[in-house]
Amino acid sequence: MLYNRSNEDTLDPELFENPPAQYRGAPFWAWNCRLDKEVLLSQISQFSEMGMGGAHIHCRVGLDTPYLGDAFFEAVLACKDKMKQEGLLCWLYDEDRWPSGTAGGIVTREEKYRMRFLVFEPYEMAEEQQDGYMAAAKAVRSGSRKLLGYYRITLDAKGMLESYECVEDPLDGEIWCAWLEVSGNTPWFNNQSYVNTLDKSAIDRFLEVTHEEYYRRFQDDFGTVIPAIFTDEPQTAHKERLEDPFQKKAVILPFTDDFEETFKKEYGISILSGLPELIWDKKGNGYSQIRYLYHRHVCERFSEAFGDHVGEWCRKHGIALTGHMMNEWTLHSQTMAVGEAMRPMMNFGIPGIDMLCDRRELSTAKQAQSVARQMGRAGVMSEIYGVTGWTFDFRNHKLAGDWQAALGVTLRVPHLTWVSMEGEAKRDYPASIGYQSPWYKEYREVENHFARLNTALTRGRAKVRVGVIHPIESYWICWGCQSHNADIRETLDTQFENIISWLLYGLIDFDFISESMLQELDGQLRDAAEVKAGKRMLETADIYSHTFQGDGHAANFQVGEGTYEVIVVPGCVTLRKHTYKRLQEFHSKGGRILFLGTAPSCMEGRENVDIRRLAEECGVIPFQRESLLNSLESCRDIDLFTENAERADPTRMKHRENQKRAKNMFYQMRVDKGAEWLFLCHVNKPVNEDITYTERLTIEIKGEYRPSLYDTLRGRITESAARYENGKTIITAYVSAHDSLLYRLAPGRYVEADTAETPPFLKNECGICPDEAKKLLPEPEQFSLEEENCCLLDLAEYAFDDGEWQPEEELLRADNRFRKALGYPLRMEALAQPWLKQGEDEGAHRLRLRFRIDAEIAIEDVCLALEHPEKMQIYLNGHPCGNEDRGWYVDQSIRRIYLGRIQKGENLLELHMPFGEKTNVEWCWLLGRFGVKVSGRKKRLTAYPGAIYYGDYVTQGLPFYAGNLVYETSVETEEGELWTEISRYRGALLQIEVDGEKKGNLIYAPYRMNLGKVRAGKHKICIRVFGNRANAFGPVHNADRTETWYGPNLWRTRGNKWTYEYRLEEMGILSAPLYWLVKDEEE
Repeated sequence: MLYNRSNEDTLDPELFENPPAQYRGAPFWAWNCRLDKEVLLSQISQFSEMGMGGAHIHCRVGLDTPYLGDAFFEAVLACKDKMKQEGLLCWLYDEDRWPSGTAGGIVTREEKYRMRFLVFEPYEMAEEQQDGYMAAAKAVRSGSRKLLGYYRITLDAKGMLESYECVEDPLDGEIWCAWLEVSGNTPWFNNQSYVNTLDKSAIDRFLEVTHEEYYRRFQDDFGTVIPAIFTDEPQTAHKERLEDPFQKKAVILPFTDDFEETFKKEYGISILSGLPELIWDKKGNGYSQIRYLYHRHVCERFSEAFGDHVGEWCRKHGIALTGHMMNEWTLHSQTMAVGEAMRPMMNFGIPGIDMLCDRRELSTAKQAQSVARQMGRAGVMSEIYGVTGWTFDFRNHKLAGDWQAALGVTLRVPHLTWVSMEGEAKRDYPASIGYQSPWYKEYREVENHFARLNTALTRGRAKVRVGVIHPIESYWICWGCQSHNADIRETLDTQFENIISWLLYGLIDFDFISESMLQELDGQLRDAAEVKAGKRMLETADIYSHTFQGDGHAANFQVGEGTYEVIVVPGCVTLRKHTYKRLQEFHSKGGRILFLGTAPSCMEGRENVDIRRLAEECGVIPFQRESLLNSLESCRDIDLFTENAERADPTRMKHRENQKRAKNMFYQMRVDKGAEWLFLCHVNKPVNEDITYTERLTIEIKGEYRPSLYDTLRGRITESAARYENGKTIITAYVSAHDSLLYRLAPGRYVEADTAETPPFLKNECGICPDEAKKLLPEPEQFSLEEENCCLLDLAEYAFDDGEWQPEEELLRADNRFRKALGYPLRMEALAQPWLKQGEDEGAHRLRLRFRIDAEIAIEDVCLALEHPEKMQIYLNGHPCGNEDRGWYVDQSIRRIYLGRIQKGENLLELHMPFGEKTNVEWCWLLGRFGVKVSGRKKRLTAYPGAIYYGDYVTQGLPFYAGNLVYETSVETEEGELWTEISRYRGALLQIEVDGEKKGNLIYAPYRMNLGKVRAGKHKICIRVFGNRANAFGPVHNADRTETWYGPNLWRTRGNKWTYEYRLEEMGILSAPLYWLVKDEEE
């Protein structure tokens, strides 16, 4: 159903300009409160206004409507119908919070479906317990276990495994025990445990409770309004290991009731007989085959039970399975949590990734893209923008989405938008990409760009020539004591990262080849071919009889729907026998194989000389960037060269002697019904986003084409000038730090090739002019705020029940103190969901808070913004204030209560409230027409600012202001074309008006805008800075500015990472804008 128009003969210009919902992002929509249909339906309209294509219904911390109950499904029904009416898509999510598999704990109420794990520990060792809560499948010791065996272990002086034996009685020697243990309860899984993801029957129960119920209620919309269901971070029990071989501690490994049986059936040996080899490295430096087979079997059991099983259910029921694995990034993280990331996604309809903290996890994206290409999927999903905080602006939204689009992402799932900010929800990995952000109505500009891009990048098939054997299975064989083989593991992970970076930044696209997927796909093809051939046994070469030859290379190596001219083996230790046979066949037909660094020494985890012989025949090259790129030069389809266009000699614009190969750009090429598509983008942020320059980019494309530029920001299509040299098409473009380019390449040549010495694009579109021609825009004559100014109230004295007043404390810290005193679970430890405990929590205790408010002058008509004022008594200077509700502030759960007059000097504001287990003690905000001065941790209300000048407005009376601000100024000019440049701003984006006419949004480098033609005279210029909520709702007491994990506990840092003094973000236009006039050339 997705991208159904991508099969049309050509891309319709109207479709490109105005893409429908299927090409647009669909955010995580956090259902995190008691659900109210009216609120939900109003937010769907806001998604449409933002340019979104729908939303993922995603249950998160705070859900107070019983999960999968009637009221819950009534809300889903109402939202699905509303989205259908609005032309949006309703994406499902399969869990209450994450990771997927328990159905909010419903599945694991039955012990037989709970996660199991193997515990290998010294005899008579006291049982260990985990620290704190875990939102992952780490082992929770329960004591519910059965003995698997005793082992006598003998280590040599270096800690190598000298010998071991299974014994019946733990008598003599160093005895270790193996247990099969059932996971215990944890609040994160609603006081249940994680599910057994190695057991199909447990996943059957998960499907029955969740998917079947959705299908029963909404089957008529499956595959249309409901295109897919999202699964989040399924995983196995996390694998552990000893820090050193003599350490006496329990080691946890994935296991299940019938693991020994299925392992023996698959490999003909007992895993229990060789368990010590999973823990220690064998003496003599030989690798352990049983260790390799164990990791392989865990990965296959997990893949079959979860990814294959759930994917097949979705396929049969007409929807796609999307989502992502846990810990996709490194060889280490994959081995620990899932075995490998590619194989479990093989049967996903839309393979996906999770890209947190604005990282550049190239491996994560490339793995999912490889699965999608080889399985013939329409695209890749990305859970994007998570854990980036309130200050993450539109520049970064585009940059993060662009490089992922180059690596195959077509479905962006912005993380996240909240239904409510009540309680802990406001710290649930902001920012909220929804109405709570003051810029939300402008977000369509970002969405339009990616939707237009998707209309092209979902067409045809990728043009990729290189396949790289994924080295994950070589990491498995080295998984042992941390102190042993650590250098090999580090080398493998470093090489893994390097080969990805070298190829992608070196502009040679590739796919990873998962050995398990290769074997599985070949098996499926063999089965199908044998049926067609009358059940006779076929060799792999016969299965791939349609492997084609031509284009100057002898053969292609096929993996599903992917075909490759060159295969790279990147320093692997071991290969599968099946992989070896495929490589041997490929080599015998003249296929090119590059062994990097060292040749594998093992086959299936056992020493083998055949692979080394093959490597010697093919040749082994150094594991170096230059060696790799030089060896793959014949596979290059494009090359990019850049120089600073603002300093370049305009008379030499056609030459590239002074240009260097681009180091910060990715590309994707696609073959599409007689034409090709080329997408180019920047990858990393500029070192200084305020100081950038326009690059002259030379694009060299193998072959001769007539390029057309598809402008994804404006929806325009124009022919692009080109010239032709040595069988290549050469395009000159001018780009800045956040730019991307999309070209359609039609075969053939333009009759009149590009001969312009100085392309007019440089002057007209980039706005480059000499610095001496630019003038400073006059200081603002006035300003306006689009919300009331606010003063954060987060530090208060407090008294509990009938106790004495205690010194001032930050409220979230005080909340922890109350909870510890009463034995309540801490909110920072991720409580079980509120829906488990229905009914109002009136609170058996009383809490009083007292804020001291210092004011330089008396201030009228002040309001207080807070949650649940109806449960409180509010007193200002000893007088009750009442609870007159004057609407909401930022979020509908935060109510504005009229306080009235703040007197000059000290004011005492007291809040009296009940306190119970479900009580949220939260910050409050004073609202009104006043200024605020901050000194360290002290705040003082001042007169409303008479003026706001260029520079950080946080220091000009608006330290906590969280809305939009408009600067108003005027400039007198002659007649001509007016330009402006505003390179230093802090906010989501800028918007400019001239003489009351909106000229557009200014977001990206080089931060210049053509404001159009103006007559001679005086002109009013208004510049709107769209703000964010960082200084009112962010982690303002976090002392560690290097921290990138904007999770809930960043608001509760400890030790030297905490400060009571306010740490605020810069806001506004930080230096005076520039302007200049371009007169008509006739003049």
